[in-house]
Amino acid sequence: MSEVKEAVSHWAQRAARNAGWLIALGVLTVFTGFAAVLSPLGAGLGISILLGIAMVVAGVARTVGALNAGSFGQGALAFVGGMLAFVAGVIIVARPGLGLEVLTLMLGAYLLADGVSGAILAFHVRPARGWGWMLFSAALGVILGFLLISEWPMSGLWAVGTLIGVNLLFSGASMVAIGSAARGLVKQLA
Repeated sequence: MSEVKEAVSHWAQRAARNAGWLIALGVLTVFTGFAAVLSPLGAGLGISILLGIAMVVAGVARTVGALNAGSFGQGALAFVGGMLAFVAGVIIVARPGLGLEVLTLMLGAYLLADGVSGAILAFHVRPARGWGWMLFSAALGVILGFLLISEWPMSGLWAVGTLIGVNLLFSGASMVAIGSAARGLVKQLA
């Protein structure tokens, strides 16, 4: 038993040493989330540009990898895929509004599909405890997906930036809570 307590104490001390960084990053993440919620179009365009840059880098890496494949048969599809990723990335960087529209449409379709599959799953586990919450979550996904698609492309002006902002708010708050809990745990163990 003392070995377990010693291991937990050691982990808690390490966590407490890094708790300040975790809290600081959490606060920064919360501020970033607020900025995204207050300026959803700017956040959405920024996300679109970052995605485009990532696709350009991935396209270049995949194309270079395909050229080093050693044979045409092994590298042909990878080369085509790399070039497509590169071109799509360049288009998104050059026209981030178009990229944001596509992201919004894809997000709406994902939420619809996820909501429908979640509802099916909820009905399959219906006698189990909590199935109602599963169904509620699925219904919200379907409603949000439907709203995004029915208001598309105008929903692109707010949807991606707002949803990412809300996610950042909750992520940052949880980082602050974890950092604070780590500090409190060390005080309890001491």
